[in-house]
Amino acid sequence: MTIDKETPNFSFARRKTLALLGVGGAVSFFAPNLLGRGRALATAPSRPTGQLIVGLSQEPTVFNPHKLHLEVDEGIQFALFDTLFTVNEKGIFEPSLAAEVPTVANGGVSEDGLNWRIKLRDDVKWHDGEPFTAEDVKFTLELLVDPKFNSWRRTGHELVRNLTVVSPTELTWRMEAPFAPYPSILAATFIVAAHTFKGIEDKNTAPIDSAPIGTGPFKFVSRRPGDSIEVAANLDYFGDGPYIEKVVFRYIPDQTVLYTQFTTGDIDLISISYIPPDKYAEAKTLPGRDVQLMSASSVECIAFNTGRAPLDEQAVRQAIYYAFDRDTALEQIYYGVPIATESYMPQQSFYYNPNLPQHEFDLEKAKQLLDAAGWVPGPDGIRVKGGQRLSFTNSTTAGNYVREQVQQYLQQTLGEVGIEMTIENMPAAVLFADFWLKSQFHSVMHGQDFLTGSDPDTSDFFLSTNSAAKGGGGLNFWQYSNPEVDRLLTEGGRLFVPEQRKPIYAKIQELVRNDLPFITMWQRRTVRGHKERLTGYRDNVNVRIDTWNIGDWYWS
Repeated sequence: MTIDKETPNFSFARRKTLALLGVGGAVSFFAPNLLGRGRALATAPSRPTGQLIVGLSQEPTVFNPHKLHLEVDEGIQFALFDTLFTVNEKGIFEPSLAAEVPTVANGGVSEDGLNWRIKLRDDVKWHDGEPFTAEDVKFTLELLVDPKFNSWRRTGHELVRNLTVVSPTELTWRMEAPFAPYPSILAATFIVAAHTFKGIEDKNTAPIDSAPIGTGPFKFVSRRPGDSIEVAANLDYFGDGPYIEKVVFRYIPDQTVLYTQFTTGDIDLISISYIPPDKYAEAKTLPGRDVQLMSASSVECIAFNTGRAPLDEQAVRQAIYYAFDRDTALEQIYYGVPIATESYMPQQSFYYNPNLPQHEFDLEKAKQLLDAAGWVPGPDGIRVKGGQRLSFTNSTTAGNYVREQVQQYLQQTLGEVGIEMTIENMPAAVLFADFWLKSQFHSVMHGQDFLTGSDPDTSDFFLSTNSAAKGGGGLNFWQYSNPEVDRLLTEGGRLFVPEQRKPIYAKIQELVRNDLPFITMWQRRTVRGHKERLTGYRDNVNVRIDTWNIGDWYWS
């Protein structure tokens, strides 16, 4: 397991094959698969055995991996579904549903990156016994760009043309233009069964939403709303594993209760939102527990809805940042566990921009900004302009007491400059439903992973056309719009050499830092824990949640 990697060069090492492709075009589009899937474990049981209870602080919202969804949803989806190929903790692509990782050498990708040929395994079955074929891949890629479907990601997929099923185990397509992030996007694209959507006119209401059928290492058993989800070992799984007979994902929204159940052994593994920072020192002393501090690619944010007054004003957003005593919150509330940062890009990334303006806690500058913007103090101290009070709400997941402490601290300092922030927290299932997905909020304190694997593209989040509230298909929840960012994202997606891409994404980070559609508070370092006997658990900064390899886990 990796503990707080601080070297800033991991992305280039993982993507050097793309650099070579951009220079000479005669090598693999992907890192070659030299290791296989890595699932054969000599000490693993010969058949699935035992039960695992995973504790979650949020309740998963959707099973369909292609509808707008959250990080916690992927915790379940990794158990139920598979992708064509995966990316492991070293950044190496490995085949999954695909028989091999497509390369220039094996004919999977043309030298210009435009023509693709995918060869599939012939021994995969869906959980209901139906065979997995190329038709399922074709259906999945077409579903993602269906204008009537509430797709969580169209970026990259909308460039696919001439999608053709050659045989049950082979399909081809052509990209309208080279798109460097597409390999990482495909590695994060779960394949769904075409036959489960047959005869369904509105694909947003398919049976997969309540009774998911996948190819993954586990089969769906049941869901108890507000309580848990149960899955069981898929005995017909095409890969090595699974090694655990039954997994129960139990949601416990109160972080104190979640941690207590970890200490008592009622849960075997504490997943999102992991162990609270103030419990790290204590957790390390727990007998029979493996507790480690791990770097994550996600950042903790305060998201602003830039399409809603008064947060549509840049001066207001900047004043809020000046009035936020981030360093004190980091040290006294988070016990110094996360890493202070100005960028949404992980500091370990090759593309990270270390030269962004550093945050200042300065109440006088906040007041000066608001004065200049025409916000004047009212009778009660709260500023007004044009008859409107400088007031907004902030929401986060109810029961996350660490975030709640940050909210209360921010509320206090904002009041000192004449900004009223009211706190309206709610259960995760409510907060991250349409309230979040369709930009109905004022501001939200949350964690966000902006990257797909190690690729720096953030079109899903920053492209102005990717706001669901405006009819787009993407994750631009803050309704952010900057024409220069749109142009740079398009340019960066067409380049393959990391050194050529780096200044483009550095500039995007600079523009986003200036515009402040969200405040990046700190990069996460999570405190993760599980019972010592659980084997196979590995961190992976290229995915959003820790169950990415749940099929590998077993009780020693």
